[in-house]
Amino acid sequence: MAHLHNNDLEYVVDEYYDSDFEEEPQLQKGDEMESLDSDFEDDLEFNKSSTDTTAVELRNGKDIQGIPWERLNYTRDKYRETRLKQYKNYENLSPSHEQINKECLQVTKGKTFYDFQMNTRHVKSKIVHFQVEAFIPLPFFFSTKRPGLFTQSLSRVQISSMAVKDNILVAGGFKGELIFKYLDHPGAAFCTKLTSNKNAITNAVDIYNSPSGSMRIMAANNDAKIRDFDAVSFACTNQFSFDWSVNSTSARPDGKLVAVLGDSVECLLADSQSGKVATTLKGHLDYSFSPAWHPDGRILATGNQDTTCRLWDIRNPSTSLAVLKGNMGAIRGLKFTSDGRFLAMQEPADFVHVFDVESGYVKCQEIDLFGEIAGISFSPDPESLFVGVADRTYGSVLEFSRRHYDCCFDSFFD
Repeated sequence: MAHLHNNDLEYVVDEYYDSDFEEEPQLQKGDEMESLDSDFEDDLEFNKSSTDTTAVELRNGKDIQGIPWERLNYTRDKYRETRLKQYKNYENLSPSHEQINKECLQVTKGKTFYDFQMNTRHVKSKIVHFQVEAFIPLPFFFSTKRPGLFTQSLSRVQISSMAVKDNILVAGGFKGELIFKYLDHPGAAFCTKLTSNKNAITNAVDIYNSPSGSMRIMAANNDAKIRDFDAVSFACTNQFSFDWSVNSTSARPDGKLVAVLGDSVECLLADSQSGKVATTLKGHLDYSFSPAWHPDGRILATGNQDTTCRLWDIRNPSTSLAVLKGNMGAIRGLKFTSDGRFLAMQEPADFVHVFDVESGYVKCQEIDLFGEIAGISFSPDPESLFVGVADRTYGSVLEFSRRHYDCCFDSFFD
C-alpha cells in the first residue's frame, strides 16, 4: 500500500459563493485535520438542530447532506459534472482504461433497493490513510493499560482498520498495532504491536470462524505478512509472508480459504491453515483492495485501483465471472448482505453502488454524494445500509433501509 497524504487527492473544484451569502456572519470553524481538506470548508457552520437530514426533509427538497445549493452560484448537477471531469483517481500502474471498459458489464442504474432514512453530522467519519476506507471509523486514541494482559503496553493508537463480529471488536493501528475488545466489557482485552517496521500499518483486520469452528482474527500489514490469532487466548498461531504489502484479507464463510489482496495485479486464494497459495486470480490491472465473499462461499468480489470490481466463481477461477465499474475512482470497499441478495461497492469519493445479485449484477442503485467515502456496512439482519462520509464540514453517517415490495407489485419495479 502506498503512503500518500490525503491532500494529494484533494478535490480540484473551486467554490464560489453569491455575494449576499458571503456577507452573512460566519461561525467559527473547527480545527483543521492534517490529512483531510473539505470541499466546502468556506461554507457556514450550521447549528446542531440543522445538521441532520431526515427522509421527510429530503422529500421536501432538502439536500441529502444538508448542502445549501440554493445559496451557491452553481447547481448540484453542474458541480457533479465538473467533479466527474476533474477528479483524479490514484493509480500505481496506469492501467489501460480502454481495455477495462470493454470488459465491464452493462448495468441498468436508477433502481432503489435501499431507501434513505437519515443523515447525521453528529457522527463524524474520518480517514487516516487515503487507501484505507473499508470501514466506518471514528479514529480514537487508545490509552487504557491493564498490566498482565498485554503483550505490549500501547498508548495513543490511531485506528486504521476495524472489524466487529458477535461480541468482539478488533482494531488495527497506523503503526502496526492490534487491539482486541469485548463489547460487553470496558477497556481492551489485549493489544500488541505486530511489527517494528516503520511502514507496517495494519491495513485490515478480519474476524472469522476456522473450519473447526473456533473464532480467529487475521491481520494484514504493510510488511507483506498476515498474522492469525486465536480470539480466546490471543495467541498468534500462524504467520504467512507474501511478495508484496497485503492490503486486505477475507476468509471464506467455511474458513478454509482466505482471499489475499495487496500491492499486486494478482489476487490470491490461500489455505487458512498453511498459508499455501491454492489459486491465483488474474485480470485486475492495478493494486487490489477489499475482498468480499458471497455467503454461499462460491463467489468472491475483489476491488481494485483500476476502478473495477471483479467477481470470481472459485469453481472456475481462470477468468472473472463479471466486471463492475465505478464512476471515477478505485473500488475501496465491498460488502455482500448476509442473505446474499445485494452487493455494495464503494468508491474513494462520492459514489456507493448497490447491485442486485439475483439479476446477475445488471440492476444497480447509485448513491450520489459529495465527500470521501469512509466506509460502508450492512446491518446483520440485513435491513440497513450505512455509509460514512469524511468531510470537515459535511462529514456524516447516512442510513438507508431496505425496500420491500408485495410480490404482486414486484413487476412494476423491474
